[in-house]
Amino acid sequence: MAFYFESEWEGEVFPDCENVLSQVFEKACDYVRCPYECSVNMLLTDNTAIHSMNKEFRGIDRETDVLSFPMVDYKEPGNFDGLEDHQEEYFEPDSGELLLGDIVISVEKAIAQAAEYGHSVKREMAFLTAHSMLHLFGYDHMDDAEREEMERMQEEILAELGISRDAE
Repeated sequence: MAFYFESEWEGEVFPDCENVLSQVFEKACDYVRCPYECSVNMLLTDNTAIHSMNKEFRGIDRETDVLSFPMVDYKEPGNFDGLEDHQEEYFEPDSGELLLGDIVISVEKAIAQAAEYGHSVKREMAFLTAHSMLHLFGYDHMDDAEREEMERMQEEILAELGISRDAE
């Protein structure tokens, strides 16, 4: 597993941030029973930078909390059948890892949402990472059923790591 972490954010987000978010990445891979070693790129940034990315890549002219850039086109969410037929497209040639994609989180937005929802920044950042990982596995929340499924899965991933709404 390769978790490539970069932060443009000035200062500490929360203690051991990179390690905690890496654990969420690994737990999400286990949760969906991904049969491959995987890699993901994560960037922590601020509202200004994520606003610019949101406008450029999604055509939405505002900041957001997290952006997911999946590399894999799944036949259905979490279904890994047939991916090996696309070695050159989906897998890193040297390591053989499945290239899941990129995650960008606005730390500024996460801090504000943690305060709004009354839980820790750690919990909010872990939640956004779990949410984004599910997008990288092909899940979405375009209707109520999809949204409810993603919410359940996110909470189960975090629960397995002992990260609850009232955890520090």
